[in-house]
Amino acid sequence: MVQNQLSDSLKFASIDIGSNAMRLLFCRVLENSSTAFIKESLIRMPLRLGEDAFTLGKISDENTQKLKNTIHAFYLMIQAYDPISFKSCATSALRTASNGQAIVDEINQIVNVNLQIISGKEEARIIMANHIEQHLDPKKNYVYIDVGGGSTEISFILNREKALSKSFPIGSVRILKDQVSTSDWEKMQSWVVEQRNQFDGPTKSIGSGGNINKIFSMIEDKKKNEINIDTIREVLNTIKPLSLKQRIVELGLRPDRADVIMHAGKIYERIMDWSQCEKMIVPHSGLPDGIIHELYAEHLS
Repeated sequence: MVQNQLSDSLKFASIDIGSNAMRLLFCRVLENSSTAFIKESLIRMPLRLGEDAFTLGKISDENTQKLKNTIHAFYLMIQAYDPISFKSCATSALRTASNGQAIVDEINQIVNVNLQIISGKEEARIIMANHIEQHLDPKKNYVYIDVGGGSTEISFILNREKALSKSFPIGSVRILKDQVSTSDWEKMQSWVVEQRNQFDGPTKSIGSGGNINKIFSMIEDKKKNEINIDTIREVLNTIKPLSLKQRIVELGLRPDRADVIMHAGKIYERIMDWSQCEKMIVPHSGLPDGIIHELYAEHLS
């Protein structure tokens, strides 16, 4: 009976190649009186391409081979899942690497995944395809903050419509590798403050990315999927004095999360402070989800 009810549902898949990890998302869309996006599986491969891209300027041969192997494995799983369509995107690490496009071209010759390197502006646009603005209070203004390993995408939402977006080369892995300058921070602050000064009224932030999801999971009160800036600071103050081993063993952080979560937390905290936000909504969605929403919209059209 359940299988019959799902027979007319739509399946999609997306691949996101980031600076700290790769993700493969399987999602089923159920169309009834309303449309529901059901995440059936999210597979994460901790491959830190940003460590090469931001320090060496290119992806090493070793990590290039790991990337190819992972993409091939993802492709086989996509074939087994049999979605009506799928899309593959690469972000900051391959954007930055001098051999990024050559690696992508080689992958596309070997495996039919149609992998594309997207710009920071395109990344921000796809993230906003999640259409969270439809569920927001029209009387409030919002700033959407997506923090990755290599870049941070910021979008202001006014009257439930995206007004302004910008991508900055500031990410958790870049900070870890000391590849973010004072000038980079100043440019981000100046832009955020300038946009915030253009409107009045209360502002709330929306946070996406694996690190804010983890920070949110560590708090006790998870009502409304919201966290305030003071609570974020409390969580970061709990993490800060612990060694990497203690963060992994005592807090249950993954090794590739334990060494960057403080850096990511600082980005969220600073942008909230600059934009005068006391609270943050954590919807647990990001680029892979945005890709799915775009694929569904393309299917409808």
